[in-house]
Amino acid sequence: MKQFFGAFFGSVLGIVLATIIVVVILVASIKSSFGSLSTKDDTEVSVVKTNSVLKLVLDGQIADREKENPFKDFGDLGPLTEQGGNGLNTMLDKITKAKNDDKIKGIYIHSKDLEAGFATIEELRNALEDFKKSGKFIYSYAEYYGQKEYYLSSVANKVFLNPQGTLDWKGLSMSLLFFKNAFEKLGVDVQVFRHGKFKSAVEPFLLDKMSASNRLQSETFLNSIWTSMLGKISVDRKIEVNKLNEMANTLAIRFPEDAVGKLIDAAIYEDEVLSEIKKKVGISEKEKLNLVDFGKYEPKTKRVKGTESTKIAVIYASGSISGGQGSDDEIGSDALAKTIKDARLDEKVKAIVLRVNSPGGSALASDVIWREVTLAKKVKPVIVSMGNLAASGGYYISCAADRIFAQPNTITGSIGVFGMMPNIQKALDQKLGITVDTVNTNLHSDVGGALRSVSPSEFEYIQSGVEKVYNVFTKRVAEGRKMSQANVDSIGQGRVWTGADALKINLVDELGGLNDAIAYAAKKAKLSSYKLVELPKQKSPFDAFLGNKETELESRLVKKNLGISYVYFKHLQKIINMKGIQARLPFEMVVD
Repeated sequence: MKQFFGAFFGSVLGIVLATIIVVVILVASIKSSFGSLSTKDDTEVSVVKTNSVLKLVLDGQIADREKENPFKDFGDLGPLTEQGGNGLNTMLDKITKAKNDDKIKGIYIHSKDLEAGFATIEELRNALEDFKKSGKFIYSYAEYYGQKEYYLSSVANKVFLNPQGTLDWKGLSMSLLFFKNAFEKLGVDVQVFRHGKFKSAVEPFLLDKMSASNRLQSETFLNSIWTSMLGKISVDRKIEVNKLNEMANTLAIRFPEDAVGKLIDAAIYEDEVLSEIKKKVGISEKEKLNLVDFGKYEPKTKRVKGTESTKIAVIYASGSISGGQGSDDEIGSDALAKTIKDARLDEKVKAIVLRVNSPGGSALASDVIWREVTLAKKVKPVIVSMGNLAASGGYYISCAADRIFAQPNTITGSIGVFGMMPNIQKALDQKLGITVDTVNTNLHSDVGGALRSVSPSEFEYIQSGVEKVYNVFTKRVAEGRKMSQANVDSIGQGRVWTGADALKINLVDELGGLNDAIAYAAKKAKLSSYKLVELPKQKSPFDAFLGNKETELESRLVKKNLGISYVYFKHLQKIINMKGIQARLPFEMVVD
């Protein structure tokens, strides 16, 4: 009887909880459909009036594409309301609309803890620069400026820092973790097969420091990014580049007052910044400042006029590349290939813009996607817009496009392949006392397992597969970029390039962002008006919540606990789950 009542009440409780969740989702969906007029404080509203100022809070991640969150209007509900940040697509759209909105007089940037790649920041900064050219103002304030936050904020007419705040100015640094000694202690032997002297994805498992070639490419692209940053900061802040470097080398910016008149305009509190903004828009101190919440800013103007019969498809390809259906954070070759194919067969779609933000992954999955890009290119323009990363497999799926756009600090290239095979035999035997005995039908039946090392003939067998994939990869690039295969090999070998350097060696065609790629696609397709469609279609809030919410919550909790080490955790996770030959970025970069 106890068992019966336990099961009965357990079922009732489950039904009640499920009902509550469904109700919350329904209410959230209704709220997101009809909008909300609630305010966060006395001055932050969602109604656009005359002399309004758009408030842009830079906090958290910026994904390429805005992700719907049915719980975003419910305040703090813990992991349920934690989002991946703003979407770059909607941010660019709103900044463009604000530039043409007579009621918006300026933008107020409040920098907090920004987690975004350099190319994303570059694209956002360019949009703000264009906004400023309209004659409208941009003011920025922060309690802490990291170098990324400061680079973005330096576009502002005036930059303010809290009097007790901090501004980092010391130059860029990149650190890599090496696991060779740890694996030796554990008794794990990593067997590596690769082509490309710069293909250093495997180095953390073979070496205890960077190889000479890896150090060379790291220094090259890191200095390229830093030089690009300094150039723009120099123009906007009217400080010579050598002076900026001198301040970094001498750690001259120790306290807010050290930066005044140089990197910032004043060290003041936020209420004083708001008073400055009031003066700028021409209202008295006693009057209410109309700060418009950036997330709720929805002007009536439309970005592009067009009809349902004339479309440009923007297809997002974000994350590592693998076979199957993928997810919001991983490119599945089956799903992405089908999306490209559907856009190719849709007569209403006149051009395709493929937005690539990927470090690569499975070489086979990359080739499946490449094939669909090639087929699409035969019937309509296909333009690639590279985000933070379009390297290795990310470059593989891009190389066949009619034109490739990248930001100066996009990480691209890495044309090389590798395979890895751990051998845990020693770890089992010497560390755990576990021995292995195997029965095979043939001499090499167990090759590819993790329970023994490969023989010389087996090594040659696997290495030949790596060489074949590299040959195909370089051939694909040569065909797409109209270069000789030998030339591709000379700039390949797994070497990483920034977008600025890639332009010089013909790996990309033009420096620019997503909007530039869309404009070029329209020109190529001879379209004067069109409608943008973003693909693949996002899951509904119900599907997203019921389908993978458990995985998302788990990832968020792990990320929160590991902090900056999360990127290395994910890297190890990817290595463990790798299947087949990889066309992947040579390492996980943490640039600060």
